[in-house]
Amino acid sequence: MKVLCGDIGGTNTRLALFEVAGTVLEILEEETYKSRESPSLEIIVSEFLQKRRISAPLPGCFGIAGPIKEGICQATNLPWVVQLSKLVFELQTERVYLLNDLQANAYGILALHEDDFVVLNPGNSAAKGNAAVISAGTGLGEAGLYWDGIQYRPFACEGGHASFSPGNELQVGLLRFLFKRFGHVSWERVISGQGFLNIYEFLCEYRNFTPSKRLVDEMQKGDPAAVVTKEGFSGRCQVCGEALDIFACLYGAEAGNLALKIMATGGVYIGGGIAPKIIEKLRGPHFMEGFLKKGRMQDLLEGIPVKVILNDQAALFGTAQYMRTVMKEHSCSS
Repeated sequence: MKVLCGDIGGTNTRLALFEVAGTVLEILEEETYKSRESPSLEIIVSEFLQKRRISAPLPGCFGIAGPIKEGICQATNLPWVVQLSKLVFELQTERVYLLNDLQANAYGILALHEDDFVVLNPGNSAAKGNAAVISAGTGLGEAGLYWDGIQYRPFACEGGHASFSPGNELQVGLLRFLFKRFGHVSWERVISGQGFLNIYEFLCEYRNFTPSKRLVDEMQKGDPAAVVTKEGFSGRCQVCGEALDIFACLYGAEAGNLALKIMATGGVYIGGGIAPKIIEKLRGPHFMEGFLKKGRMQDLLEGIPVKVILNDQAALFGTAQYMRTVMKEHSCSS
């Protein structure tokens, strides 16, 4: 059965036509669009179908970065309001579904293989129970996978917008700096693309650091967060390097928070576009130090496997996996 699937983020929108047959998920057609270059998801879907002369009715599933209420999603980092009813009209079928992007990411884990992951903490080899996903990219997404005794049941949450909590004096200074700027300071303000820049700008003030003209020019010409990352890895900018260390520590800290809240003894998965780009930093001491620093709960966290998702199509495959699950459950009930 052919289905249209999408991974909609603040930066990119990926659409793919899948063939879903049993346990096999095969991409037949695929294209990536710049999200902000289009006024709506429906227009992108229409363009995708017309370009390939794909006719409706066509079932579909879309993972979107934002909370979904009664078939409507106001994208968090994108000026779109995605409505299920408009996608139903476009695809000419009621078999269209909207998922939170991290819920889709969680479904995607179920479709991946061992070589799609890098292990940061092996944990308990016999680990089982709930699992969690945390993904930093344009924003910060979080989701859980509830273990019902037979299979995993992914569910969405908006934990990335919960209040940031500092773990040391330097991070207290970061909170104060960001509080003046934003009022409410969420974890997304520090663990995301914008988080790199926020941490860097705090350190410039805190360390009384004046960046070189070369560094300023590079940030003005390109993506400032990417420049901070590059300069940090190269060792040319000490403040950028410190920003990377703080970012990794905070990423680990919030991953540990999520693990405790969901009791994710089955594993914590690090997704999103940032983690694979800074994998060597995450393999260093700072991430796991942040993850484990939970007082009396450290022993529990040491037994939890922590893995980075390398496959950048995890959320896209997750929407197809969801369709496969829906089809399987529908056939069992009929």
